[in-house]
Amino acid sequence: MTFRVAAAPLLLIAGAASAQVAAPPPPAKVAPDAGMPALPAWDKPALKGAWNDTKRTPEARAKALVAAMTRDEKHTLVFGYFGTDFPISRYTAPKEALAGSAGYVPAIPRLGIPAQYQTDAGVGVATQGGAKVKRERTALPSGIAIAASWDRDAAYAGGAMIGDEARRSGFNVMLAGGVNLMREPRNGRNFEYGGEDPVLASTIVAQQVIGIQSNHVISTIKHYAFNDQETDRNAGNSVIDHSAARVSDLLAFQLAIEAAKPGSIMCSYNRVDGAYACENSWLLTDVLRRDWGFKGYVMSDWGAAHSTVAAANAGLDQDSGFPFDTKPFFGRPLAEALDQGTVKPAQLDLMAERILYGMFAQGLFEHPLQQQTIDMPGHAAITRAAAEAGTVLLKNERNLLPLTASAKRIAIIGGNADKGVLAGGGSSLVYPVGGNAVPGITPVYWPGPVMYYPSSPMEEIKRQAPGADVRFADGNDPAAAAALARDSDVVIVFATQWAGESFDVPMALDGKQDALIDAVCAANRNTVVVLETGGPVAMPWLDKVSAVLEAWYPGTAGGAAIANVLTGKVNPSGRLPVTFPRGVDQLPDPAVPHSGDVVYREGAAIGYKWFDAKAIKPLFPFGYGLSYTQFAGSGLKAGVANGAITARFQMRNTGARAGAAIGQIYVSPVAGGWEAPKRLGGFAKVALAPGASKGASVTVDPRVLATWDEAGQQWRIAGGAYRVMLGTSAADITQTVTVTVPARTMPATWRAR
Repeated sequence: MTFRVAAAPLLLIAGAASAQVAAPPPPAKVAPDAGMPALPAWDKPALKGAWNDTKRTPEARAKALVAAMTRDEKHTLVFGYFGTDFPISRYTAPKEALAGSAGYVPAIPRLGIPAQYQTDAGVGVATQGGAKVKRERTALPSGIAIAASWDRDAAYAGGAMIGDEARRSGFNVMLAGGVNLMREPRNGRNFEYGGEDPVLASTIVAQQVIGIQSNHVISTIKHYAFNDQETDRNAGNSVIDHSAARVSDLLAFQLAIEAAKPGSIMCSYNRVDGAYACENSWLLTDVLRRDWGFKGYVMSDWGAAHSTVAAANAGLDQDSGFPFDTKPFFGRPLAEALDQGTVKPAQLDLMAERILYGMFAQGLFEHPLQQQTIDMPGHAAITRAAAEAGTVLLKNERNLLPLTASAKRIAIIGGNADKGVLAGGGSSLVYPVGGNAVPGITPVYWPGPVMYYPSSPMEEIKRQAPGADVRFADGNDPAAAAALARDSDVVIVFATQWAGESFDVPMALDGKQDALIDAVCAANRNTVVVLETGGPVAMPWLDKVSAVLEAWYPGTAGGAAIANVLTGKVNPSGRLPVTFPRGVDQLPDPAVPHSGDVVYREGAAIGYKWFDAKAIKPLFPFGYGLSYTQFAGSGLKAGVANGAITARFQMRNTGARAGAAIGQIYVSPVAGGWEAPKRLGGFAKVALAPGASKGASVTVDPRVLATWDEAGQQWRIAGGAYRVMLGTSAADITQTVTVTVPARTMPATWRAR
């Protein structure tokens, strides 16, 4: 969910220190929210009908229920309200809504249709900034951090955890599942998404959504589609060749939707080929419904609807988040359109059926909401494990990490590491138990507050290194920081980049942190830089430091996770889900994000594909990451069955520590003809004890081998020889075999069984 606000300019937020805040330890359980209303009870019995028969399909139940509904009842389903007072618009939320929430759609007690209580977002149960009382909940690491784990199990566990907190908080719809590919590294919302590759992003996001929906909570997949920058986000026009779109951004959505079966899709703010995404019949009807067979409902982002007749007839089912649109398009204007016949009664029936389908499919009728206590310690362990799995070791010169007992004097510098870890800004922000560890950093209001979760890396390091003298400098005085570094055995600099919704960011650390790192590493070569960023940043100091750890926005227990990796309690196994460029001059469009038409001249060559196609060497390639042990892949074999390539290989731990290897399978036609030399076909993450080996297999979806024929509306696989490659990153291929793939065409409706 997002707010409709004017796009802000590029921002630089310095991680300045503020007053010490002592956060209390989290309680064993969190009870239903004090000061917030309980879920209302229906005051009269529901009418029973065929829709109550759980042996029927969700489609049949939805059709039966719609047949029993009045027009006004159908109309109730398609129009949603913001769940929080919004004084700027003189708006007071419905008293039945859960205070501080993202959205509310009223119940229809006569027919037993439950209310929809909607909460943001992809990392946990968020509270809107204008709420007087903030829900204190568990935050997962950012979406890009989960993608960096390349770990299906971690993604599912995280989704199941936040879905559980949503249900126990009284919510049955979660506005999660961000799958937009990273085309623009400066996009302020990159931290919410799953990286730059359609196979990786769809796999990880789908597992999160499956986990959320295991709690009988509807999850969206969003923001559909091509929502790749925040500059001019309410009107910017994404322009892309449709054939390129099908094998890149749309393929990510398609694969995620097929795997996760989300109850809803959220359409985005931007225009696509001139038409707003939420009234774009190509996206909502031709692709989503006709080709992909999506049966659930499409809801608008908050403020993304721009019409009544065009939107309803194009495939928008629910106008969400009143009052953020310029008009209540699916309120009175929809009633007038139905009276006038510009929207047919059958279209309203279809809209209502799709919403009810999503509700039936996810069990909202059979599993009524009840606010319950939450296992906060158990959930903290889940989010800590996710943060550990997504942490990426980028450099480790002379094996400086993990920290050893010989490091008696440890300097911690910058990033408010004495207090907590940074979170991304915007509507997805989860408020933690204990509140903001570093209050007062501007902006304190939308898209802020700038939030630090009260999980101090420094305090965790102290606990794990009781024999060391751990000292802190806030980094505001580079000379003082350098003096502390000079008097230390090892230095850990925490460097931050705050990003958030409604603004784009430079591809750099905030403020003068690059100069701080220069000063520190000049004083002590044994310098580790821990990055807390929303995406890639330039590192002009990289050759001068000994180690770099990318921790992203690591969530509620991020301080403990970072300390566990630094001290070797956890062996880092994350790999980059995005390419880190050396600078903006390596991007397809180096100019800062701009208003108006955003033309994707790179087509489907996103991220590593662009770098491969142009023979550009990035700072760090897609799929890259180091470990405290060593791995070797061997025995690559591949075969073709039913048009799909299956690759098998062995991974062996050749070092002295337990760890997890990630075998990455890339594919490429020998004859060429793609947007880039190769594509990721799949991956397998394998946990290995020292000296152990294990086999793994990866099956490549045939659509990953195909190009899209726009004229024929079909997939085309060129027959011939294909390379199947095993690698440790997009830039490091260790083995290659060749297979022969038969020529094949597949209709737009084709999907793997």
